Amino acid sequence: MATEATGAALTPTGYISEHLQNLNTLHAKQEAIIDFSVVNLDTVFWSLLMGLLVTGFLLIAARRATAGVPGRFQAMVELLVEFVETQSKNIVHGDRSYIAPLALFVFCWIILMNTLDLVPVDWVHGVNGFLGIFGSVHVPHHKLVPTTDLNATLGMSLSVLILMIFYSLKIKGVGGFVHELISAPFGAKWYLAPFNLIMNFIEYIAKAVSLGMRLFGNMYAGELVFLLIALLGGIWHFSVDLSILGFVGHVITGAAWAIFHILVILLQAFIFMMLTLVYIGQAHSHH
Repeated sequence: MATEATGAALTPTGYISEHLQNLNTLHAKQEAIIDFSVVNLDTVFWSLLMGLLVTGFLLIAARRATAGVPGRFQAMVELLVEFVETQSKNIVHGDRSYIAPLALFVFCWIILMNTLDLVPVDWVHGVNGFLGIFGSVHVPHHKLVPTTDLNATLGMSLSVLILMIFYSLKIKGVGGFVHELISAPFGAKWYLAPFNLIMNFIEYIAKAVSLGMRLFGNMYAGELVFLLIALLGGIWHFSVDLSILGFVGHVITGAAWAIFHILVILLQAFIFMMLTLVYIGQAHSHH
C-alpha cells in the first residue's frame, strides 16, 4: 500500500481510505462531482469484463438451447428468462422485443458486478506481490467493485433516463411528448405550462439520480462493512493487543456478513432491473 511504501504508520482510517481509492488516469482523487479528465480505470475494466461475461453466458445459453428435456444449465437460464419476462410483461404494456432482453442483461450484469464485493478486500496486495517478480510493476490503488463507484451507477442510471426519453418520443411522438411535459400533472391550462415543465424536469432528474444513488449507497455501505471486518482480522497490526478476539471476530462476522451480503447483491440487482422496467413502462403510458 502507498502508506507502507512511504514508511508511514498505517492507521485504520488510512487503511480504509486506501481501499476506497480508484486507480485512475491521474492517480489522484476526483475533486469535483463532474470531472471528465479523470477516468477510473478499475471501474471501466471490471464493468466491461462483467458485461462481456454476461453476454458470453447468454450467447452460450441461446446456442445450446434444445427443444427436448433441458439440462441443468438450460433449465436455470429458462427460469431466469421466464422470471424477467414475467416482470416485463406485467409492467411494460407494449412491444418488449428489446426491453425484456435489456432487463435480463441489466439484472445479470449488476449481479456479477455486485458479486465482486465478495472478493477479499486485500487481494490487490497479493497481486502486487505476484507482479513484483516481474520487476517494478506496482498497482497503487484498485477498487474492485464497479457499483461502489458513483460514476458507474450514475452512468447506468443516465442510460435509463435516455431510454425513458427515447421510448416517450417513440410511443407518443414529439408532439405528444412535449404536450405531456407542459400539461401534466397540473392540467392543460396555458398558464400552468411552466410549472408542469419544471415538475416534469425535476421528476426525470430525481428518477435518474435516485436510481444510481440507491445502488451505489447500498453497495458502498457493504464495502465499508467488509473493510471494518478486515480490520478485526488485522487489529494486531495497529498496536492493539486483541489479536485473538480480532481473529475470531473477523472469521465469524466475516462469514455472517458475506452470507447476508449475497441477499443484498441479488436484491439490489433486482431493484435496479425493476425500476428500469417501471420507468420505461411509464414512458409507454399516456397521462
